[in-house]
Amino acid sequence: MSKLPHHDDDAHYVRLYGRWNIKHHSPNQMGAMELVREIDGINIITTNGKEALASLLYSGTVTATTNTFKYMAIGTGAGAESAAGTTLGTEAARHTGTVSYVSGAIYQVSATFATGIGTGAIVEYGLFSSSSAGTMFSRDLENVINKGASDTLTATLQITLS
Repeated sequence: MSKLPHHDDDAHYVRLYGRWNIKHHSPNQMGAMELVREIDGINIITTNGKEALASLLYSGTVTATTNTFKYMAIGTGAGAESAAGTTLGTEAARHTGTVSYVSGAIYQVSATFATGIGTGAIVEYGLFSSSSAGTMFSRDLENVINKGASDTLTATLQITLS
């Protein structure tokens, strides 16, 4: 294939941009859950994630029901983010997320890790194609959230095509 022509305007390119929002809730003195910490982060789109997206675009038989990138994982591993990454460093829990389309070419997945699920010093977040193992689409590494047994943690990932 010949060399691609050079274009200076963004209309000739598609970029993937991933952003995570993490909300940590803990019971207050009255027992009601309250927001104690919120983190916004930028993530790595993995090489395998880009390959999976290209494969989805290639397949003429793919329907919305075959999209499996809806599994959110949280973990305690603090290894650096890398496009070559295939797993979280130390996965603490994985949950099926709720998938939605947000206007502006944004794909969103959100999952809440309930009380007693995925407790520990949570620092990493990932989007996967399966409820166990599978292809990791993206990973984010943030400052620690110490999720206790009585706490909930909601992770929301938005992938923007721009």
